[in-house]
Amino acid sequence: MIRRLKYHEIDFAKYAQCLENSEQRKYSAAKDFLDTTSTMPWDILVYKDYEAVMPVPFVRKYGMKIVHNPKLCQQLGVFSEKDNLELNEAFLEYLEKNYMIRAYPFNDVNQLRTKIRIKKNFLLYPEAYEKVYSRYSPKRKRKLRLDEAVVKESEIKTIPYEKAKAFIESNTIGLNKDHDLSEFMRIFESFYKSGYLKFTAFYYQKKIANVIATYSDSNMVALLGNFNDKDYVRLSGASVLIDHVIKENIETHIFDFEGGELPNIEEFFRGFRPELRPYGIIENSKMNLFKKLAYLVVRGRSFL
Repeated sequence: MIRRLKYHEIDFAKYAQCLENSEQRKYSAAKDFLDTTSTMPWDILVYKDYEAVMPVPFVRKYGMKIVHNPKLCQQLGVFSEKDNLELNEAFLEYLEKNYMIRAYPFNDVNQLRTKIRIKKNFLLYPEAYEKVYSRYSPKRKRKLRLDEAVVKESEIKTIPYEKAKAFIESNTIGLNKDHDLSEFMRIFESFYKSGYLKFTAFYYQKKIANVIATYSDSNMVALLGNFNDKDYVRLSGASVLIDHVIKENIETHIFDFEGGELPNIEEFFRGFRPELRPYGIIENSKMNLFKKLAYLVVRGRSFL
């Protein structure tokens, strides 16, 4: 039996235990992660006595709950001891029947019969760094061999949030700085203060050229942001930083590239020779949501 629980009704000890013991384990479903990335309390769907769970973040628009994936939260879906196609389908059916859905991602382990859009993600699994590096593409290895003159004038440092914030705000392209960027920085700051997030910078001639933001838990390091000063792209600082973090962590942690949909980003990530791990996502346009809303209003139904 699947039932819906509101935030205040969730037994978070049982929820955490289910996530930790699940075949699909993802840091992005953890309470701390969703509490930070969601703009309001979230629901869960639960099967029996927390034998399987499905976190459901949402926003409120038009006086209704609209399921929408929070910023920086790539994968959610169903979490259970063993992935089960029929159970996943039952969760999907319940979700679609009881919620208005703008965007909801499953995870890369969830099997589904229903055809939904597939997105790309890339992972490196724990292994000796030397073996991981040996598989890098020839182009990536060339990028990592810095000129001696560059090596002499460059260094890698872990930097505090305020220094990273100033660099990111000065070098971010394509975001609405009044809303999107400020929301990303709110999330980054919260994760940084709680000890989950680290900023690593590539300095050239005592100036920051590149910064990456990585989120870590007990078994995974995820690349949540890659920020570059366009005047220093030729130095390949982003490649150097990612390789540095991989070298520090890959023997004990999965490295999650967190994406790969854009062709240039996919090409960049593939240079590290990660494993492609696709996942499904349900998406509905605003027009389709309005049509569904009108349909429900006619029938006197609403999702509150």
